[in-house]
Amino acid sequence: MMQPTIAFIGGGNMAAALIGGLLASGHSASHIRVAEPFAERADWLRRQFGIDVKSSAAEIVRGSQAVVLAVKPQQMAEALSGLKLDKGATVVSIAAGVRLSSLGDLLGDQVHLVRTMPNTPALYQKGITGLYTPKGTPDAARELADKILKAAGKTCWLENESDIDAVTAVSGSGPAYFFLLTEVMREAGEKLGLSPEIAAELAQQTFIGAAEMAAKTGIDVSTLRAQVTSKGGTTEAALKALESGGIRAIFERALREAADRGRELGEQFAQKN
Repeated sequence: MMQPTIAFIGGGNMAAALIGGLLASGHSASHIRVAEPFAERADWLRRQFGIDVKSSAAEIVRGSQAVVLAVKPQQMAEALSGLKLDKGATVVSIAAGVRLSSLGDLLGDQVHLVRTMPNTPALYQKGITGLYTPKGTPDAARELADKILKAAGKTCWLENESDIDAVTAVSGSGPAYFFLLTEVMREAGEKLGLSPEIAAELAQQTFIGAAEMAAKTGIDVSTLRAQVTSKGGTTEAALKALESGGIRAIFERALREAADRGRELGEQFAQKN
């Protein structure tokens, strides 16, 4: 079958991650286009991927079966202003906080809209993306959106658009939580007498190894935690300190704040546009 032509409006890091994944999975460079106004970035994309890069979105969307909106939310309205997409095109948004109703107002009802929330490990094809599209969207559009985002890692489909805000809180912002915990463990290790280099290596590799265990064993993380917690041992002592400090309540509050902020951004975008 003929490969679909995929146009990216915006050529930043997330777009580059998706393009690299698509090429690695066998998608032809001749069927990928990018609109990138910054000349230096545009030149890099051409050299890196051998794809067609133009400065204007209007030049790359004509004849494209899929259009990936990879610009920042505050740039979205300007990027889509006056843009005419082919009827029936699949439009995939990776912009945080921009609701499908807002995109529909900007693009009309002749396209199929899919809203997604990837995360930064997509840069290494280790990401996970939540996707939502309204009921009635053709299976072909869903499958095309899924293919594009699977180029960066795993995907999961959501029942409600509002779930995107929860996805943003858990996985979209999630890498920062792990970076913070690594940082905290590194600093604590230094205070226990380790050199900064050793403390950093121990903390980082521990997170990598634990993540690999969770991914490869298929065992629930609560069970894995119990398995490494000996009665009366050092791990139990540390976990008791974390629990007494309210770690679960802290994370619940943090994720709720992130989800609420996602909703606020959507409301602000809708009001401005």
